[in-house]
Amino acid sequence: MCHTDDHAHQHDAFHHRPHDLGDPVDADTTAALDLSIDDTELSPAQLSRRGLFRSAGILGGATALGMAGVTPAMAAGDDERSGSGGGAVREWLAGDHHIHTQHSSDAMYRVLDQVQHGAAYGLDWMVITDHGGATHARIGVELVNPDIRAARELLPGTLVFQGLEWNIPAAEHGTVFVAPGRNEVAVLKQFETDYDGSVSGTSASSPANEALALAGIAWLGRQVDRRRVDDALFLANHPARQGIDSPHEIRAWRDADPRIAIGFEGAPGHQAAGLPAGVGAGSARGFYGGAPGPHSFPGYPLESYRTWGGFDWMTATVGGLWDSLLAEGKPWSISANSDSHTNWGDTSRRPDGSSSEQFSRDGRYGDPVYSGGVNLTAGDYWPGLYSRTHVGASKRDYLAVMRGLRDGRIWVDHGRLVKALDVTVRVRGTRGGGVPLGSTLRVRRGTRVELVVGITAQDVPNWSQFVPRLNRIDLIRGAVDPGHAEEQRDTFVAPDTRVVQQWDTSGRTGSYEIVHDLGRVDDAFYVRLRGTDGNRSQPGFLGAAIDPEGPALDVVGNADPWLDLWFYTNPIWVAPTR
Repeated sequence: MCHTDDHAHQHDAFHHRPHDLGDPVDADTTAALDLSIDDTELSPAQLSRRGLFRSAGILGGATALGMAGVTPAMAAGDDERSGSGGGAVREWLAGDHHIHTQHSSDAMYRVLDQVQHGAAYGLDWMVITDHGGATHARIGVELVNPDIRAARELLPGTLVFQGLEWNIPAAEHGTVFVAPGRNEVAVLKQFETDYDGSVSGTSASSPANEALALAGIAWLGRQVDRRRVDDALFLANHPARQGIDSPHEIRAWRDADPRIAIGFEGAPGHQAAGLPAGVGAGSARGFYGGAPGPHSFPGYPLESYRTWGGFDWMTATVGGLWDSLLAEGKPWSISANSDSHTNWGDTSRRPDGSSSEQFSRDGRYGDPVYSGGVNLTAGDYWPGLYSRTHVGASKRDYLAVMRGLRDGRIWVDHGRLVKALDVTVRVRGTRGGGVPLGSTLRVRRGTRVELVVGITAQDVPNWSQFVPRLNRIDLIRGAVDPGHAEEQRDTFVAPDTRVVQQWDTSGRTGSYEIVHDLGRVDDAFYVRLRGTDGNRSQPGFLGAAIDPEGPALDVVGNADPWLDLWFYTNPIWVAPTR
């Protein structure tokens, strides 16, 4: 790797048929997943199932997706800015894929309340994700659909998806949503009935329950293949909160069908929970205030149960689990969301007569009413008020947003830290022709390439009535080693990833560009960016040599989210041709 210089001025997604893991988990699946049973002791059916899981990357050993060093993110080069099939990034659409309504037992708002507020706070797309469970599976999926369709009619400029918050068998929660269409209710209802951990009683950690989660992801892929729905996506929610999303489970979700399982929340919702008592809840930012439990992965440190600058430890740690996934050369995206249930500063409450019994009977609470006071103990913000997930889309429609998410055209921010951001990698000295976030630039070995970062500084107040100032941008770079987690699927470090460059942007206004020489391409690598207002920093979890000024560990009871703003981008990969 050569030395680089700077000067200031301003992937194609992998598509294959999903691995058919079967629908309900049976004895053959359980035996196939139990690696204490030797291959020679398995029946022909069990041996066949184990081979299928190995080829899917669900068990150890060589995976079909990593053959000959070719990985999904690197499977095809992007010859122009549009990528090789994703459509040009013509606009960035801000959204939120994790929102609750009166159809969740712990929430209270109408769909229209959430959508109107989200639109007013600048969101272009939203996903309604009421909690999965027995009541929701029985009647809630149908009940919420007319409200979603009404919101689509009343706010035609806002894209409103129907989804649900999946209780992932053997793990945490996740967003599942589908493209609008005549089967959106039927597909979500069947998925929840057959694969939700709460409905099926499969929440405990076990190989069989893990297999049920994989079967659910594969089932969603088959619904797309059979054209019951035009598209479907899954992202894991608040992955480090309880420590029960183990590294091997996350890898298995991704590999079960990379078209469906595309990422996790890089920053959880519930950001207002960190406001100190007297002003707010005085709790943990993101409600990340727990400790290891009986089903937690034992390898996770205590620090992983807290947010860092409002971001999940898996994302905030340079060289950590997210980087470990990216270092395999496979796509895995991050998001930032509200997880809105009950919002800080709101003046409404549930109506009289609301109770758990009433909710179980009716599948929803009555419409909220004026409370006569202000809620300063809630942990959530309205969608769009604080957290945003920006998706690069070819046009403003449902399938384009889903395609942009799948292709990794994503950056996220808190508190409107920057007004606009555009990142590409291109051959050094060329104009245009660069590839955007989520893509792979394939060039001849020895070609010199450069990073181009276009920034528009924020010039209007955010929703806390101040103009944020971007103080610094960090460039994070990692080597791609497709086999680095092949033998040990619970690996959660990427030892070759670190911060390689920092730019002081304090005082910069308007639109400007940073061009950075990435050197000559000898081996595959990826780059991603992180930006901050500079208010709170500390050496990263893996040490100052890896990350000299990362986000600080959030203090329970005193973590004002408005005093600590960051943005993160998805990666861009660079790979030499042979």
